[in-house]
Amino acid sequence: MTDDRSNIETGIVGLGNIGQYHAERLRELEVPLVGGMDVAAEARRRFARRYNVDVYEDHQELYETVDAVVITTPNKYHEEYAVDAFEQGIHVLLEKPLAHDYESAARIAAAARETESVCMVGFNNRFANTVQILKNRIDRGELGDITHVEANYVRRRGIPGRGSWFTRRQIAGGGALIDLGVHAVDLALYLLEYPRVTEVSGIARSEFGSREEYAYLEMWGEDAGPRGFDVDDSATAFVRCAEGRTVSLEVAWATNRPANHEFVVRGSDAAARFDLLEGGLTIHSASTKGSSHLENTSIDVRQNDTHTAEQRAFFDRVRRADEETDETDGSDESGENGGNGGNSEDSGNESVEQALLVQEVIDGIYRSSDADATVSFDE
Repeated sequence: MTDDRSNIETGIVGLGNIGQYHAERLRELEVPLVGGMDVAAEARRRFARRYNVDVYEDHQELYETVDAVVITTPNKYHEEYAVDAFEQGIHVLLEKPLAHDYESAARIAAAARETESVCMVGFNNRFANTVQILKNRIDRGELGDITHVEANYVRRRGIPGRGSWFTRRQIAGGGALIDLGVHAVDLALYLLEYPRVTEVSGIARSEFGSREEYAYLEMWGEDAGPRGFDVDDSATAFVRCAEGRTVSLEVAWATNRPANHEFVVRGSDAAARFDLLEGGLTIHSASTKGSSHLENTSIDVRQNDTHTAEQRAFFDRVRRADEETDETDGSDESGENGGNGGNSEDSGNESVEQALLVQEVIDGIYRSSDADATVSFDE
């Protein structure tokens, strides 16, 4: 299989900053960007000028021209655009979270199970070199049995523009927990090899975004003040999984403490610590050989562009699925000479099921916070 991606004509749905971010990486990977869609006329004009491609107000017009789409719209609209793409046999790279609420996420997952298209959810932090090096060591058994992950994604003052869709519950589904927490929950469960979750307990707080006077140095977008803010700006949670595995979670857009992006992965033979944004990896272990002692091993890691790596993985899976489909076209109905198309285990669609579990955990934390009680998951 070659690295040629020149025959996968791709469009972007949602032409804001993250859509343009993805467009730049499509160019780097030499994936043909053939069009974009957005309901906002100014976003369409800006995208058309910058990338010299056709733009549409109706996603169905874009879908007539593409083999794959990258969906970067506000969370509430993921379902419409993703499900319509599946129905037309279009491959989908869907930005996180899966949806704005669990019910919508479940409908996307159900549609993904029925499609032969590849669908991959944008958990780009999995593709960080630091994470992949650590995952390799875990898979080799160097840390022993992984029992607990401390997951932190804390900004000191980092609320997105108050009044933007990020800070409106009806469109985003939540605040810091659904924006940053999805990354932290996914990465923790990924390193635990996605165990069954049994219960969650947590608190989601709104302490800063609802203030008339909110001190900050910079903000993504205009500040409409507290009237444009009805979501959480921090959350603390504890997730219990099968076989005694656990996750402690701390996420925030705004706090009165230094920022913290540290993950600690505790195993029976060793532990690992890394910074999600800065990289760097340290392995902590102990030994009685010679004499009892503790070891701290620092590993220098080259930083990489995680969105580029994510896109590369997605388009590699698309090519693999398309090649399997071509092989199947010549086989008999028994399928003995064919593949499984986009539903093959390595197609990327397994990330949709994992994203659905992340959404269930996020939903559980919100429900736990509202009820001031632990939320149990059905087996």
